[in-house]
Amino acid sequence: MERKEAVVIGAGPAGLCAAQKLLDGGAKVCLIDRNASLGGQLIKQTHKFFGSEKQYASKRGIDIMNILIEEIKGHENLEIFTETSVVGMYQDKVIACLKEDRFFKLQSDTIIVATGASEKSIPFENNDLPGVYAAGAVQTLMNEYGVKPGDDVLMVGSGNIGLIVSYQLLQAGVNVKALVEAAPSISGYLVHASKIKRLGVDILTSTSVKRAIGKESVEQAEIWELDKTWLGIEGTERMIDVDTICISVGLAPLTELLQQLGAKVEYIKELGGNVPVIDKRYQTNVKGVYACGDLAGIEEASSAMVEGKITGLNALEDMGYDTTGQRSDLKAYHEELKFLRDGPHAEKVRAGYLKRGMLT
Repeated sequence: MERKEAVVIGAGPAGLCAAQKLLDGGAKVCLIDRNASLGGQLIKQTHKFFGSEKQYASKRGIDIMNILIEEIKGHENLEIFTETSVVGMYQDKVIACLKEDRFFKLQSDTIIVATGASEKSIPFENNDLPGVYAAGAVQTLMNEYGVKPGDDVLMVGSGNIGLIVSYQLLQAGVNVKALVEAAPSISGYLVHASKIKRLGVDILTSTSVKRAIGKESVEQAEIWELDKTWLGIEGTERMIDVDTICISVGLAPLTELLQQLGAKVEYIKELGGNVPVIDKRYQTNVKGVYACGDLAGIEEASSAMVEGKITGLNALEDMGYDTTGQRSDLKAYHEELKFLRDGPHAEKVRAGYLKRGMLT
C-alpha cells in the first residue's frame, strides 16, 4: 500500500481546480478518475457557459476543460490515475482502487472527494425499454462519439440540461417532438427555452410520461397532464411517435464513498438530496477529508470550479503549508461564489446553503 500526501478523487471541474491549488502550494497530489480522460462532465459540454467571467463565461465546456487540464498538465508533483475506479474508502483513510484487472490501495491524511453526481430517473411503465436514455448518456453519444441516439425524441425535464440537450439534438438533425415538464413552469433559463421554442419544439408544463410503448425498443410515448398534486389526470392521455425518450430530471450527489469512510450525510432537498455534512472549509466530520462540487450540492460547473479552489486552499493550509500569500485569493473566491449564487435561478441553492448555515 502506497502513502500519498494528498489524494483528489474525481477530475471534473471541482477536482481539477482543487488539485491545481494544492500543486501551486507545493503539495504532491494523486488525482484519480474513473474515465479515460480528465474533465468530468465538461468533456461533453459543447455549449457556452453563463456566470462569472473569472470562471470562463462565454467559453464552451470543452474549452474550459482544456484550460483546467493545461494548468496542471506535466506538473512534477502530480500523479494521475485515469480509468481507475475507487471501489472503497475506509475509516483509516485507505482508498481501494481498481484499474482494469489490477486492484491496489492508497492511503492519505488529506483526501478531497469530488465525485460529482448521478442522474435521477422517474418511474413510468416500460422505462427500461431500449431507447430510454438519461440526458448525460445522450450528450456522451452525440458530443463524444458523434452518434445520434435516435431520430424522434421526447425530452422529459425543462432544467438547463434538458433545454441544452434538446438544442444540441436539434443541431444534430434530430427531431425533438416535444418537451414535457411535470412542474407548472419551466425550471431552466428562459434564454435556453426560447431557443428551442423558436425552432418549433412544444414545451408542455404540468405534463409527464405515463408509459413507453414498443416491442423491442421505444416506438411511442404516452404522456398525460398532471394535477396540482402531481398525479396524472385520466382522459388527458395522448400518444407521440418517438424512438427515444430522454430523461433530464435532476442529479443526485454521489455520497456512497464518503459514507463508507464514516462521513455524515444530511438530506437537503434544495441541494439534490443526501449531501455530506461539511463546514465552511468544505471539510466533512472526518478530519482531513473534504467534499466539493456537485457531490457537496448540485450547482452549475462555475460554482464547482470555485468550490474546488476554496477546498484546495483550505486543505493546503490544514496540511501545514504557508497560505498567507493566498488569503486574498480565498476571499476573492468566496466573493465569486456569492456572485454566482445571487441570481434568481440560484434561489434553491441559497435556500440549501442557508439550511447548512454556510451561506457565503
